[in-house]
Amino acid sequence: MQPAIYGYMRIVCGNALDEEVQHVKQELAQHAAREGFSLGEVFTEGMTRSESAFYTMLDALKRHGVKDVIVPSLWHFARLPGLQEAMRKHIEHETGARIWVVQGQQR
Repeated sequence: MQPAIYGYMRIVCGNALDEEVQHVKQELAQHAAREGFSLGEVFTEGMTRSESAFYTMLDALKRHGVKDVIVPSLWHFARLPGLQEAMRKHIEHETGARIWVVQGQQR
């Protein structure tokens, strides 16, 4: 059985089409499978959500012992490179999870 990996993505456009979101999720699943993982839940941050998907993901990582997170790009964490790195380090420090980036080098 393949180990689980969680996905994380940010949708900034309030009118993003469901098919666009599904396309990104499919890309995450394909990349995860190529790396030997089974994509579990994909936590989606959106403009209309009142609850933070990022912190929900952190809780789920701790609760379920999942040690890997896949993102389409670091931009999904934040626009500024310093914030991207801070969010990456926060995940790694809090959960021990490894971050996989579809667009760019994996870590």
